[in-house]
Amino acid sequence: MKSIYALIVPLLFVIVSITSCQKDFLERPSLSQISSDNFYQTTADLRLATAALYGGSPWWQWNTQPYMMLGDVMSGNLISQWWGDAVQLNTFSITGQNAIMQQAWTGLYIVVAHCNSTINAIREKAPASIPESDKNAAIAEARFIRAMAYYHLVMLWGDVPIIEDNTKLISSPLVNRNTKADVYRFITADLIFASRNLPATDAAGRATTWSAQGMAGKVYLTMSGLSQEGGSRNQTYLDSAKFYAGNVCKNSGRSLFPSYYDLFKTQFNDNPESLFALQWAPGVTYGFGNMLQTYSPSSDITPNNQGAWLFLQPTYDLYKLYSKKDTIRRKASFMLPGDKYPELNAAGGGYTSNSSTLKKHMVGTQTDNNSPNMTLVSSVEHNSLLRLADVYLVYAEAILGNNGSTADGEALQYFNAVRKRAGVDPAPSLNIDTLIQERRKELAYEGHYWFDLVRLSYYDPQKAVSFLNDQQRVTFAYSSGIATPNAPIGSITPANPGTFTLQLPSAELTANPKLADAPVRYYH
Repeated sequence: MKSIYALIVPLLFVIVSITSCQKDFLERPSLSQISSDNFYQTTADLRLATAALYGGSPWWQWNTQPYMMLGDVMSGNLISQWWGDAVQLNTFSITGQNAIMQQAWTGLYIVVAHCNSTINAIREKAPASIPESDKNAAIAEARFIRAMAYYHLVMLWGDVPIIEDNTKLISSPLVNRNTKADVYRFITADLIFASRNLPATDAAGRATTWSAQGMAGKVYLTMSGLSQEGGSRNQTYLDSAKFYAGNVCKNSGRSLFPSYYDLFKTQFNDNPESLFALQWAPGVTYGFGNMLQTYSPSSDITPNNQGAWLFLQPTYDLYKLYSKKDTIRRKASFMLPGDKYPELNAAGGGYTSNSSTLKKHMVGTQTDNNSPNMTLVSSVEHNSLLRLADVYLVYAEAILGNNGSTADGEALQYFNAVRKRAGVDPAPSLNIDTLIQERRKELAYEGHYWFDLVRLSYYDPQKAVSFLNDQQRVTFAYSSGIATPNAPIGSITPANPGTFTLQLPSAELTANPKLADAPVRYYH
C-alpha cells in the first residue's frame, strides 16, 4: 500500500472524483475542458469541488473496512471469525502489518489530502468576483470534513502528523508526529471556522453549521478528559461541549427521525437527523462506492444476488444489552434466527434470517431500493458519521460532567428522547455507565463504540480497561429465544491502558522513520 507520503493528490484528481458523488447531490458539468487554472471561477465551481469530499474515492478506503472493523470489531460489538486481520482486532493481537489498520491510516490521510487540495486551490485560484462569504463557506466544508478525518486519526493513534499542504511533502517527505493536544487544537480550529461560515440550512446531505457545532461538542467532550487520568475532566472543555452540543439540541430546529428502524433505509437518506453522512452513488466502479453490503449474510439480499463475501456476527456481550423492550434497535442492528425482514428481497417475499448476523447497512437488492444501477460495490445507503441522537447523548454527558450521577432536567430530556424513540422506558437519572451503554446500543455498527471507550480512557483508563476485559467477546448460538455463548475465536490478550492507542503501521515507519521520534509541537 502507498504511504501518506506518496499521496500528493493533484487538484484535477479531486475534481474528477466528483463523478462518484450522488447524482442529485450536485449536478456536474462536462469535465473535458477542466484544468486547475480554469475551474474555480464561480460559486457553482466551488460547490462542485467540495461535493467531491463527501464520498467516493476520498472516503472509500475508510468506509470499506476500518469504519466498522475498528469501531465495532475492536470494541467488542462484532466478530469476523475467518478474517485474520479482524481476528487480531478482536483478540488485541494487532501487528504493525495489520491491513485494516494500514487502510485506516492511509484512508484518513487521503481524506485530509483531498481537503487540503481543495482548500488551497480555492485560496489560490478563486477570483475576487466570487463573494468572500461563498469562498469561506466552501473552505468551511472542506475544513469540517478534514476535522472529521483528524478526529478519527487522533483517537486511534494519538500523536499524528498534521499536514495542511500536501505539496510540501514533495520536497520534505519525512515529517514528525505532532502532539495529541495540538492535533485536537487543530481540529477545533477547523470546526469553529466551519461553524461560523457554514449556513444553517443547505441542500440535503451538505454540511451545515449544525454539523460543525455538533462535532465541536463531541470533540470538546473528548478533550475534557485529556491528561486527566485521575477521573475528573476539565470543566472548561466540558462547558464548551455543553455549549456547542446544547446549541444544536435546542436551536437547530432538528429532531430525531420518528422511526429508528426506518432511519437506515435508503429512501430516508439524508433525513434531518443526519448531520454528516457519506454520499454514495450507484453504478460506480470498485474504489468509488459504498461496499458495506459485502458484509451481507446472503446473496439473496444483495444487488444482482452477488457476493456476501464477509460474514459478520454480533457478540454475545452486545446481545445481552438489549432488553425485550429494546427490540426495535436490536432488530435494526443485527439479525437473529427467525427474524423476518419484509423490505429485503421484497419481490421474493422478504428475507428470514437463519443466523445471528449484521443487519445495519444491509439495504437489499437494487429492486428493493428502486436503484437499477446499484451493485454490490455501490450501495446507495448514505451512512451517517454524525447524527442528532449522538449529539443528544453528548449533551447529556457534558451536563453530567464530573458528577457521579445526575437527574438534571435537560440531560434527561435529551437522553430519554433517544430511549423513547427506541420504545424503552425513560430513565429517572443517568451516570457515565448508563450513558456509555445507551450510546453502545443506539449507535451500534456505526463505528462509534471504540471511540467512546478511548474518550473514557483519557480520564479513567482503568474503567475503560475494565469495560474491555469484562466483555464476552464471543459469538453465540440462538434457539427458541435463548442465546448461548460460544467459545472464544482465539486467545484474547487482556487490555491495558496502552490498548487504546494503536501502534503505527509498519509501512509508514519504513517510509518515514521520523514517525518513531518523539512528537513535536505544531503550535509554538
